Amino acid sequence: MKLIRTEDAVGQVLCHDITRIVKGESKGPVFRKGHIIREEDIPELLSVGKDHVYIWEVNENIMHENDAALVLYDMCRNEHLTRSDDIKEGKVELIAGCDGLLKVDAERLYRVNSFGQMMIASVRNNYPVRAGQHVAGMRIIPLVIEKEKMDKVRELVGPEPLFTLMPYKKKKVGVITTGNEVFHGRIKDTFTPVVVSKVEELGGEVIAHEISSDDPEMETECIRKVLEKGADMVICTGGMSVDPDDKTPYAIRQTSDRVVSYGFPVLPGAMFMLAYKGEHDEIPIMGLPGCVMFEGRTVFDLILPRVMAGDVISKESLDRMGVGGYCMHCSNCNFPNCALGTGA
Repeated sequence: MKLIRTEDAVGQVLCHDITRIVKGESKGPVFRKGHIIREEDIPELLSVGKDHVYIWEVNENIMHENDAALVLYDMCRNEHLTRSDDIKEGKVELIAGCDGLLKVDAERLYRVNSFGQMMIASVRNNYPVRAGQHVAGMRIIPLVIEKEKMDKVRELVGPEPLFTLMPYKKKKVGVITTGNEVFHGRIKDTFTPVVVSKVEELGGEVIAHEISSDDPEMETECIRKVLEKGADMVICTGGMSVDPDDKTPYAIRQTSDRVVSYGFPVLPGAMFMLAYKGEHDEIPIMGLPGCVMFEGRTVFDLILPRVMAGDVISKESLDRMGVGGYCMHCSNCNFPNCALGTGA
């Protein structure tokens, strides 16, 4: 590109978007890349502070910001992720094509952002997204960049996409409500409706529901019953504390093949339990502490989208949840657009 005085640019091809910002009203391009500058454009260009403009000069070794942004996009897209139709001010935005769980390869993303002269910014890893939601944006910093640099960063990142969007699966869920107080009809079950609502919000269906006393053998049998009815996810409510009468962890251990963790570095929800049944961890089994019933957002809201998308969760992944694992109990909850879960 070539820098020339705006008054001398009539007839030249603009090689970048020109942005106008009106405080409190608007921000956007007043002229777009490729615009042929006319005499009548000069006053408007000067009014947005452009005493000089860059015009395009063909150079096969140099890549324009729009084309470079598309190279970055190629590193990100996959089956369920697409891009905005327009490239505005050299920026491409990544858009979710379905509801699901967004996975971010943070280490390889770091390689891009530390390479220099380019950037990709995204929402957090393990973020629950909705179809049509913008989840990342990318661009180079200068107006043009050497093609060699874009080739090098593509090689550095490798062929696998930096982002993966895992669609939610239509999980068939079995719920076991535990506690003598509910089993004997002393109080109304207010826990199960909370669980059902959260499951259905992510496209799941509760196909079986059992109520158990605090007897550990009964709890174990209830889990087996919902599994026999075809549940491919099991959620046990209550009985997760260290009180002598709380036996749910025992029942989960008896019916699962692998316990990932009993105890999470998240508040609310430290007494949460996650286990799996099946040779390949096909069926997640969860134990929910009482906080899920009365707190707005808990560890359950961080784990449920992951298991609904078929994400098999490791112990290390859970241990890293401490950073961002403390809910601020904001008066106006904006979850998941908040700090809760940033370490997940």
